[in-house]
Amino acid sequence: MNIIEHYCDKINGVLSSFDRIIINGYILSLQNPRQFLFFLISNSVKLVDFHSFAKQQTDSLCLHIDSYANDCGVDITYLSSPKTNKDELARAAFDKDPSRTGLIAAFSSVELCRTMTVVSNHQTLKLETASRQTKCKHYYLYYNDEEFGWMFIKIQTWFPYNVQLYINGREYLSKLFDKNGINYQMYHNSFSFIDDFDKAQKIANDILNKKISSSFDGMIKKINVHLPVIEQTMGHSYYWCLDQCEFATDINFKKREDLSIIYKKLVETSYFAFNCHDIYSFFGRKVEYIGRFKGEIISDLRNSNQGFRIKFKMNKNQIKMYDKGNNLRIEVTINNPAEFKVLKNDDESGSRRWKPMGKSIANLYRYSEVSGSVTKRFIEALPTVDRDIFTLKEIKEVSKAKEVNGRRYSGFNLLNESDLKLFKEISDGSYLISGFNNKLLRKKLYEDSGNQKNINRMTRTLAKLRNHGIIKKVARKNNYYLTAKGRRITTRLQLYTGKEVLA
Repeated sequence: MNIIEHYCDKINGVLSSFDRIIINGYILSLQNPRQFLFFLISNSVKLVDFHSFAKQQTDSLCLHIDSYANDCGVDITYLSSPKTNKDELARAAFDKDPSRTGLIAAFSSVELCRTMTVVSNHQTLKLETASRQTKCKHYYLYYNDEEFGWMFIKIQTWFPYNVQLYINGREYLSKLFDKNGINYQMYHNSFSFIDDFDKAQKIANDILNKKISSSFDGMIKKINVHLPVIEQTMGHSYYWCLDQCEFATDINFKKREDLSIIYKKLVETSYFAFNCHDIYSFFGRKVEYIGRFKGEIISDLRNSNQGFRIKFKMNKNQIKMYDKGNNLRIEVTINNPAEFKVLKNDDESGSRRWKPMGKSIANLYRYSEVSGSVTKRFIEALPTVDRDIFTLKEIKEVSKAKEVNGRRYSGFNLLNESDLKLFKEISDGSYLISGFNNKLLRKKLYEDSGNQKNINRMTRTLAKLRNHGIIKKVARKNNYYLTAKGRRITTRLQLYTGKEVLA
C-alpha cells in the first residue's frame, strides 16, 4: 500500500503534468560556419561588408520589436543588469490589470551569448565565418497568453537569433480547465482545489497529443522580422529543444492540517531511509550496474523559511518532494535526457531501437513517460508515517511466533545480527524494480551460497517472511518484493537502530 492508498480518506485526488518548461529555439543552419557562409553568399553579402550588414539586420530587428511592443501598448524598459528579476517586474505590471491578455511587459538588456560573425584568419590572411562568445542586446517579452498563460520569449538580436521560451504547465492547464468548464482554485502555481480530478488528468494527458511547436512558430514569426528570408534561403525555421523540463505530481489533501501532521516526519524518514541504491533505482537503473556509474548521487534535506524540502539527484537529473499549500508535490526535473532511452528508427537496419534520448521537443512524450515512472517508483517507496499507526506494534508482532494453516513459523529476533542483516538486505533499493529471489539473497547473506544446507535455509526464511506479511511473491515468478508492512518495518528499524548498525 503506497502513501496515496494509505491516506486515501484524506486525499481529494492526484494531478500529474508538466510544470516549468524552458525551450530553446535554434536556426540550425546559422549555427554552422560553412552554412552561415552559404547564407551570406546567397544574400549577396561580401565578408568584408558583414559587420555593416549585421548591424543593419540588428537595427531593423530592434526597430521591429520596439514597434511590435508599442502596438501592444507596452513600453520597453532597458535593464542595466541582466540579473534583474524580470519576472517580478512583469508580474507587477500584470497586477495593475489582471484581466489583460497578450503582451504584458517587455525588457531589453545586454547579455553574454554565442554569435556568428566574420573574423580574420591570421594564418591564411583571409576573412572567414566563425562562432564567437560575445555580448549583444536581448529582448524579454512577457505574455499572459490565451493558450499557455504566463510565459516569456527571449531573443538575441545578433546572428544566429537564438530564442528561449518559458512556459508553465500549471498555467497552461488553467487555460485548458477554463475552456472545459472545470472549476478550480490556484495557490502559488498549484491547484488547491479541482472539482473533477479524473477529467483534469485526462486534459493534462491530452497535452502530449498537441503539436505545441506550431504555436511557438507562430509566436516567433511575429517577432523575428528576418525569418521569412532565412526560411527562403535555408529551407527551415527554428528547431525547438527542451533545455529544462519539470514534471510535477500533486497529491491534493483535503486539508492543509492533514498534510502538516505527516509531512515533516515523512521528509525526515525518507532522508534516512533511502540510500544511493534506492536513488539509483528511482531513475530506472539496475543496481547491478552501479559499479559502472561514474557520476554522483546526492541526497539533500533543506529547511528554509518555506518549510522542508528533500531532493535526490543523479547527475543533472533530480527528484524532489516538498509541500505547497494542501499539496504534497513530487517533482522530477530532467536536465540530462541522454541518461534515458527513447525508441527510434535505426537508419542502418531500418528497425526501431532504444537510443539515448535527445532534447528535441518531439521527445516531450518520452519526458512524460520517464518522469511518470520515476515518480511512481518514488511514491511506492515512500514510507507511511502516521500518528495513528505506530510501527513499533508491527515490529513486536513479527518478533513473535505465528501459526499459518497448521504450521508454526518462528518470530524474528531483531536484536540478532543475522536477522538485522536480512532486513537490511531485503530493503535495499536494488530490488525496487526487479525484486529478489532465493539465489540473490543467498549470495548476499552466505559465503557458501551454493551449499544445499544454505539453499534450504533460505527457502525456509523466505516462507517465514511471507507468512509474517513482510514480503510478497510475484505471480508465476520466483521473485519477491517488500510489502507495505515490510517497508514500514525496515524503515523504522533503520531509524531505531541507526544506519551504522544496518551497514
